Amino acid sequence: MLPNHCHPHAFGSWNARDLEGLVVCSRRGMLKAGLAGLAGLSLPDLLKRRASGGVSSHRKSVILLWMAGGPSQIDTWDPKPDRPLENRGPFGTIPTRVPGVFLCEHLPKQAALLDKFTIIRSVDCKHSNHEPNKVFQTGNLTAEGRTNPEAENYPAIGAHIAKLTGSKQPGIPPYVTFQTSRSHIAQGGWLGRQFDPFQAGNASRLPIYNNVGVDSGKVAGASFFQLPGGLSQERLATRRHLLSDLDAMRSALEHSPSVEGMDKFGHQAIDLLTGRRAQEAFDIDREPQSVRDRYGKHLWCQQALLARRLVEAGSSFVTLDLSYHTASGTWDTHGDNIPPYGGISKGLKPLLPIFDHLITTLVADLEERGLLDDTLVIAMGEFGRTPQMGTQGSTDGRNHWTSVMSMCLAGGGLRHGQVIGSTERDGGHISERPVTPGDLAATIYQYFGVPLDSTYLDPTGRPRFLVEHGAPIDELF
Repeated sequence: MLPNHCHPHAFGSWNARDLEGLVVCSRRGMLKAGLAGLAGLSLPDLLKRRASGGVSSHRKSVILLWMAGGPSQIDTWDPKPDRPLENRGPFGTIPTRVPGVFLCEHLPKQAALLDKFTIIRSVDCKHSNHEPNKVFQTGNLTAEGRTNPEAENYPAIGAHIAKLTGSKQPGIPPYVTFQTSRSHIAQGGWLGRQFDPFQAGNASRLPIYNNVGVDSGKVAGASFFQLPGGLSQERLATRRHLLSDLDAMRSALEHSPSVEGMDKFGHQAIDLLTGRRAQEAFDIDREPQSVRDRYGKHLWCQQALLARRLVEAGSSFVTLDLSYHTASGTWDTHGDNIPPYGGISKGLKPLLPIFDHLITTLVADLEERGLLDDTLVIAMGEFGRTPQMGTQGSTDGRNHWTSVMSMCLAGGGLRHGQVIGSTERDGGHISERPVTPGDLAATIYQYFGVPLDSTYLDPTGRPRFLVEHGAPIDELF
């Protein structure tokens, strides 16, 4: 396990309050964000490119439910009821809406709605690891930070989507994350920090949970939209109040490409910070009480509601980091004697009803609003768990298992109500139809209409393919 560690501030050399990410604490802080485009907000360069017709309009979005830590395939989507207890685990199974397909008994809502889902039981995760969780979120087999020092540089799929398609509406960040730990989420990498995800936790009022999932009773204050005294939205949006600051800064930034095109496109970048559209999208209190009650009070469920609001408002890629703690992840169920992970009975079992309610409520809500065909929902972690229980001296824990894992998808106008692939009798190895990280990436890019031979440049000028060693999952199209 890697220790939790901090990353340097994007503008550390400016020594401005030493806070990480996008912080509007002063006029200077606002200018930094407007000029350099932190937190996934579109840069003036991107806005200029879109205005010139370089990016086609689109309606599609992805919501990635990232089950940080690695959920057990056998105790969720690939049960083995006929196997001995130490293999099959403590849970029973239930039939689903798809004839002949069974799921874990603690996923009854998903079982009843399985005709809206695709289960993939043969995901090849042998190159993946966690903390950092990069391989599947980038689609690149070498983006594994424990073995490759360049892994942090591989851009997230969401970052590529932010660059190539932008958001669906101006004033909305294209790539957004509800992030428990930076090590759980892939960033902009070689594309630049302007394509890092927007940190949604700073922009929304959500309950604060401790690292074992206990509600503290406190609520985050949506500090992103809180301006210091003496500043107003109108003043920040009026260029004449910024001229003296811009003039003072231009000498230091004279050769920075971020300054180019400030007249028109800089104002649009500033509007992403100060406009009402984003602020309203992050305001969960604008939802009818009946809808908020439907999702429920749990932190992850409220994040799911905000994810729906964000794709409805115009975001293209929203990732929910479904983890309470910042280490390897809440789904890392090694055993009851290894807190705060827990084992299958005490660690995984309490998570499944929450997840079951979250994903089915989200999918049903998207469908009722006419958004499901244009929103691809993906739920997965970074690898599976061992076929045998009782690892590391626990009674029913399961260790990391990189031979195979399961995942599920819904929406996106794709073909669902099916199971893709299978595992051997004990659920420990792929039997049929391997699906790789590159295949998942290719599927997402094809869904967005991004050419699969697209490339980007690393700092040396070397072109790199967005998709390496992968092809779209044909069964979905």
